[in-house]
Amino acid sequence: MKLVLWIIYAVIALGAIVFLGLREFHMLQLNGYKTPEHSRWMKKNAKRYILPAVLFCVQFLLIPLEYHKLAAASLAIALCFFNAIIALLNKPGKKFKKPLVYTARMKRMMITFGILIAVFYVIAIINAKQFIPDSAYRSDSRYLPTMPIPAYISFRIISIAPSFILVSSALYLTPILVPLSNLINKPVEKAVQNWYINDAKRILSECPTLHKVGITGSYGKTSMKFYLDELLNSQYNTLKTPESFNTPMGVTITIRRDLKPTHEYFICEMGARRVHEIKELCGIADPHDGIITSVGPQHLETFGSIENVVNTKFELADHVKAKGGKIYLNGDNELIRRKAPEYPNAVLYGLQEGNHYRATDISVSDRGTEFTVTAPDGETKRFSMKLLGEHNVQNVLGAIAYAHGTGISLDKLTLPVKRIAAVPHRLQLLDKGGNMTFIDDAYNSNPSGCRAALNVLGLFDACRILVTPGMVELGAKQEELNFEFGQEAAKACDHIVLVGKNQTVPIYNGIKDAGYDMDNVFVADSLNEALAHVNAYQTDKKKIVLLENDLPDNY
Repeated sequence: MKLVLWIIYAVIALGAIVFLGLREFHMLQLNGYKTPEHSRWMKKNAKRYILPAVLFCVQFLLIPLEYHKLAAASLAIALCFFNAIIALLNKPGKKFKKPLVYTARMKRMMITFGILIAVFYVIAIINAKQFIPDSAYRSDSRYLPTMPIPAYISFRIISIAPSFILVSSALYLTPILVPLSNLINKPVEKAVQNWYINDAKRILSECPTLHKVGITGSYGKTSMKFYLDELLNSQYNTLKTPESFNTPMGVTITIRRDLKPTHEYFICEMGARRVHEIKELCGIADPHDGIITSVGPQHLETFGSIENVVNTKFELADHVKAKGGKIYLNGDNELIRRKAPEYPNAVLYGLQEGNHYRATDISVSDRGTEFTVTAPDGETKRFSMKLLGEHNVQNVLGAIAYAHGTGISLDKLTLPVKRIAAVPHRLQLLDKGGNMTFIDDAYNSNPSGCRAALNVLGLFDACRILVTPGMVELGAKQEELNFEFGQEAAKACDHIVLVGKNQTVPIYNGIKDAGYDMDNVFVADSLNEALAHVNAYQTDKKKIVLLENDLPDNY
């Protein structure tokens, strides 16, 4: 019977290992395969590991209960039941915003994880073969083995308990074994990445006429990339990194997969969460010119300080300066403007006086934006675009400045600027028909972007509704900045829907502190519940719904 119970126990544990393992691999992937970052995420989400941790300790009671067959069997059955609960809690089926992607790296990591689990099971199976027949456990002296009592007791202890403990330990340690698999594979992954990166560098070296421009910033870099591509593409054959391919492997994939000898400009978005990551990207793409859209308190948890953010973003400027190229800087950003004098090759753009390229006479409505651009030589030109909000003028102006610097006249840039469409999930206007329109700003998660989005929402004569889970990765300032966000939302919104009870406490407090009518605040557990509430919300006016930020599945 012990063998049968152990087999059932092992099968249930294996199923739970698979389900829990897939969930852990998914979270590790969302955390960028960065073990330190994943460890911090595990610490924040410690509650999900309480049950495995408790059971890991409880299972060792099988050893002292070895002599009490009924107690040992009862405990094993109870553990079996809880293992089934772990399996059910982590079973596949939930629709994730960004599902687990079975990349080559993920498959290699899963193989390593499988080997680690197999070690537990092989040792358990070997031990299970040593189970003593039931007759040897009887108290009748006629069935006692001939071995000395101490030896018999030792053999009894290792006869059953380790086989149960080993298979359950494989389950309870899965949250540790998954990142451990990542660490074990690190040398292999580094070698693989280096091969691909070197191949990308080789491809770039075979395109001597290709002009490369790097774009970075705490926010606005993806929008700038799309805008610049639209403008340059009016005269040149361009390639841009797609979507958010702004990591070393994202840039490498783009070069190896998409770059052709006919391309004249390569627009490379460069993202960073840690010091020196922009320098690493510059080592791959080797940009001639660069654009820094902004510097702010983004990813402070991993950067550690705003000074580290500034220095990392300006690693692009350092690279461009060494190559004798130009660095285009958002001169309205205080941190950037303070650093700009160190770069004599800098071209400043913005709305304030003192910028080389300046936008003035800005007219904003719910139909679009108009503005006048003044170039360094004094030439002026009136532009109009479909994009909403004054803040979008800055990025479009930066794209105009760079395109004008390549030789495209301001006059020829007016039509491409008119064609610029909103970048998906970045203040994208989605008319759903009927009495509801969405402003999809789901990819923004920074104080500047949130303020700009609220300003855009304020342009509409309608029932203005905000749906948000707040901002993350702001380090020690996260609570303070979310509190301020709540205060600003109270001034701009007729109805506010917060997503996540714990996550949004600072926003809720900020709204309350502003004297807002809290009957117009609804706190939802999920985005689906929030959207259902918005649909059911009754108002005589048309509803304009701002979707401000959408946290990934690991939040």
